[in-house]
Amino acid sequence: MSITRCSHHGRRLKSENDHLICKQAAAQKATVTTVPAILCTKGLPGVIREQHSKLGSVFTLSALGIKACAHFFHATESEISIGDVYKMTVPIFGKGVGYDVDNDTRNEQHRFFADALRPAKLRSYVAPMLREVEEYFAKWGQCGTVDLKQEMDTVLMLMASRCLLGEEVRDHMHGEVSSLLHDLTGGLHLASMFFPYLPTPAHRRRDKARARLEEIFSGIVRSRRSSGRAGDDLLQVLIDSRYKKDGRATTEAEITGLLVALLFAGHHTSSTAAAWTVARLLRHGEWLRAATEEQRRLRLRPPPQGQGDYDGVLRMDEALRLHPVTPVILRRARRAFTVETEEGGEYEVPEGRMLATPLVVINMLPGVYRDPEAFDPDRFAHGRAEDKAAGALAYTSFGAGKHACMGEGYAYLQIKVILSHLLTNFELHLVSPFPETDNMISMRPKGEVMVRYTRRRLLE
Repeated sequence: MSITRCSHHGRRLKSENDHLICKQAAAQKATVTTVPAILCTKGLPGVIREQHSKLGSVFTLSALGIKACAHFFHATESEISIGDVYKMTVPIFGKGVGYDVDNDTRNEQHRFFADALRPAKLRSYVAPMLREVEEYFAKWGQCGTVDLKQEMDTVLMLMASRCLLGEEVRDHMHGEVSSLLHDLTGGLHLASMFFPYLPTPAHRRRDKARARLEEIFSGIVRSRRSSGRAGDDLLQVLIDSRYKKDGRATTEAEITGLLVALLFAGHHTSSTAAAWTVARLLRHGEWLRAATEEQRRLRLRPPPQGQGDYDGVLRMDEALRLHPVTPVILRRARRAFTVETEEGGEYEVPEGRMLATPLVVINMLPGVYRDPEAFDPDRFAHGRAEDKAAGALAYTSFGAGKHACMGEGYAYLQIKVILSHLLTNFELHLVSPFPETDNMISMRPKGEVMVRYTRRRLLE
């Protein structure tokens, strides 16, 4: 039995079943709660909120406050590891990439992505993104009712196929790749976090989809390399990438794994964020009117100011604060260390302990955000900047520090292009109840999000 000592709050005991129990770090009357019962009824965010409210800021699923986040996000890999936690993604991403390789190799692979997602490259994606959006929503007709979640999934996959995967996939295999990605995503559920190789039907579909994706992408890589033809897409960036350590080129298997990793993480993030942003705007009419008027003003600007200016779209930060795309960010302590909380307490974190920054709690702290349950995009505006007032790590919906999401700019650009087109060209109304959250892992809107649309008559 190990003991975690606290400077002024007594001590916390670790039992053999510590992963199933939340125990108060210090109290005159100890409270013990079995986690699985809450997990089955309220999901992972429910577990975190329940324990945080009952046990305070430190319990087995640790929530140490904003101040402790700095150590969580900025510690070295030798002290706090990300790779040790996300091994369950190896069956999805594949061998030789991501969390199957050492930290130095993973950093090199991140550099490949950074080259493809730098600001200058992102600007070159605007025109093809806009083309996909215009062509897709032209099929809507004058009026109708659609499932917003399904529509966002489809158009975002078209955009990703065009900008990331290349013409070969976009023009000939888009439907198949989209279906395979769906099976791949379906292979990550709560059991997968602990038993990623369990022979379940979902895992078998995942493995079959992964094998087919490698077959597709490897074929494209071989074709481009043998013919000398190059594309203007992320796939080509990965084909041309070289490891600095030995100068070798990326292999077909590595390129496939990196593409799958980006699609898996990026498509889920963009689709979830887009659906929640639109749903929130439609629920709060005053913000929908403000965003629509903003687009009208942009459209009336003379070129070039009125073309491609997607930074004017109402910020999506507030929707992501209320609906983060992941409930927690995980790490593992590779060695023991001491962390200080914002209340002034010091806690020793034992070696091997799983660590979590729970966005579902941090994003709703009343000490950071005024009226945190309310949808209020102005809280991010100049003059208020509530996310900055509590420090640089108060808002971490896209991560922070060394492992911040490199695709944040790409995700924002995709959603801004879609929102700009929808708000300019359609009147939208939410006809189904405002969705609940699928609380287990995905954090997506639960069920259908039905929206009625009517095409606007735009004045030339």
